Parts: sequence; C-alpha cells; structure tokens
Amino acid sequence: MVVGQMYTVLALLHPMALSLNTTPQQVTWTATAFGIAYAAGFLIAGPLTDRYGPRAVMVTGMVAATVSTAAAGTAPDLTWAVVLRVVQGLTAAAFAPAAFSYIAHHIAPQRRAIALACVTSGMLGAAVLMQIAAQAVAAGPGWRAVFLISALLMALSLLPVRRLLRPTPHRGTDDGLLQAFAAMSQLLRRGRLVALYAATVTLMAGFVAVYTAVTVAGPPGIAGHPIAILALRASALPALIAVPQLAPALSRLAAPMRLALALSLAAIALAAASVLDGHPILLAMALLPFVAAVATAAPAVVETVNATAARARGAAVAPHACSMFIGASLGPQLAGALTEHGFGSLRVTAAGLLLGAALMLSALRHQDSQ
Repeated sequence: MVVGQMYTVLALLHPMALSLNTTPQQVTWTATAFGIAYAAGFLIAGPLTDRYGPRAVMVTGMVAATVSTAAAGTAPDLTWAVVLRVVQGLTAAAFAPAAFSYIAHHIAPQRRAIALACVTSGMLGAAVLMQIAAQAVAAGPGWRAVFLISALLMALSLLPVRRLLRPTPHRGTDDGLLQAFAAMSQLLRRGRLVALYAATVTLMAGFVAVYTAVTVAGPPGIAGHPIAILALRASALPALIAVPQLAPALSRLAAPMRLALALSLAAIALAAASVLDGHPILLAMALLPFVAAVATAAPAVVETVNATAARARGAAVAPHACSMFIGASLGPQLAGALTEHGFGSLRVTAAGLLLGAALMLSALRHQDSQ
C-alpha cells in the first residue's frame, strides 16, 4: 500500500489530466515528484532506522503518510498535485529502509533470502496491483477516491505493524544519530556499493518506463483499451508470485552473480518486448520474464548491500532504496520523452539495463579490492 503510491498515478493519467485541465504527459510529473521526494526521504529514514529501530521509524512514517496521502486526493490543480505528491513521497519513504533493516535484524539468516524476496516482490507487485485497483476505483468514484481509500487502508494497517513487529533497541547516546549519518557518507565512498546503486537505477527506470509507456504510448492493440491495459498489467502477477517460491533454489547462486544474470535477462526480455508491440499476447509473454528478472534482481541487491555493510545496514540500504526510486521517478519521464518514437523505443531502456549488468559485473571483478 505504501510503496504502491508511487505507481497509482500511472493508471490515473487520463482522468487526472481531464480533472486538472492538463495533459497526461504533464501528469507524469506527479509520479516523478513523488519518486524524487521518496528517494530523498530514504537518505533520512535509513540513518534514523539505525538510531531508533525499524519499528519506530515505520510506525511514525506510516502515520505521516496516511495524512499526506489523504491530502494528495484534494489537489485543485496540477501544481498542488505535484506539491502534495512531494510531501506524500517524503513521508512514505520511512517504510522501505525500515522493512529491509527489520529483516536483517530479526529474520534468521537461512530465511532472509525468502523474506527479502517476499518483501521486494510485494513492492514490485504493488506497481501492478495498485495500478489495477486505481484503474478500477477511478472508473467508479473517481481518481480522488484512490488516494482517500489508500489513506484509510494505511491507517488500518498501523495496528498490526505496531503489535506484530518487535522493537529493536537503538544504539549509542545522543551522538548516535550523527554517527548514523556519518556512516552513510563513508559507505558512499565504496566503489562496489556505488556500482550496486547505479545498477538499481537502471533496473527500476526500465521497469517503470515499460508500464508508463503502455499507458501513454501503448502498442496499437492496447492503446485506448482500458481492459487490455488492465490485462497486460495483471499478466505480470504470476512472475511476482513465482519468484519468492523459487527463492531457496535461486539463493544457491551468490547474490551478486544472481543480480548480474537477472539484469541481463531483463534486458533481453525487454528488447524482445520492444519488437512485439503489435501483438498484445506476445508482448505479455515477453514482459513475464522481464518482471521475473526484476523481482529476482531486487532482493539480490539488498542481500549484497547488507553483506557489504553489515555494521550499518540502515545507512547502506538507504542509498539503495534512494536509487530504486530515482530510477522509478526517471521511468515516467523516459517513457514520455520516447512517446513520439513509439513503443519500440524501449530498446533504449534495454540498453540501460545492459549497462546496469555491466556495472555489476565490473563490481564483481573488483570486489576483492573494495
């Protein structure tokens, strides 16, 4: 629900444009504004998680996100929509770093790969499920109801989060918070981590660009057909369900190698999708391995980051989460920029994913020197 707020507007571009007297391409800025604010918020939430514990940060962030999400549904024009989405992104940013940190602190090592796969698949699944839900709600009560219903569901989820998650004692004294921020700046000097963050940007930019392009520059057999777009989004769900089930087998490969292979598979699948724009069923078949590859790569990044910076996991995961949503926020703009060239221009994002794989392979070759 929280992470899915990044993606809801991708299904609301046309109704929001009509209501706010603008164009769908301009409304993509509400996704970009949320994504940039969300990414920036991670850089604050990560060190706070190291200092105060995952549960405390998660609960506080969800309270603030509930209020800001409800407010986003009241925007009278595009300017206010962008501003309120910025606030929403900042407040929602507390969730992901806290969730990753909680797994690292409270889940047994032999179960972490499965737990991470479930969480990251849930986050990626939100990109699909929240678009489906948003499209359905917008067809009835309207796009503003999407934000109001989301806020209500966030409020209801606060009770189980507070009751079921265990607290993590914070470390240090009054200097602890400053030390947590200092740890993050030191980690950013490590080449291997920077390569991981860069690979994550390319991965998420390609993932979000695909689903934005379906809406604003859809293939001939899909463009202008809400049911076809809905079916194409839903066709990715089997991949997101399958990947956590395969986590024990996938974990036999070292996380860095798993990431590099997944990035390469995503690039190949996306390149295939770019030439199948006239055939919706074939396009869905090509996007299935693409989504599976993204769902495999995401937890592999977190595992590698956690292993590289075991003493400051919150500080290390924060830039990773930031890079995820820098990529996610760039995706809509990439798709918008390529609209005039048609859906086949996704070859560009495939090249970006290959670049991400190359960065990861470079990091693997130099891992002993970092």
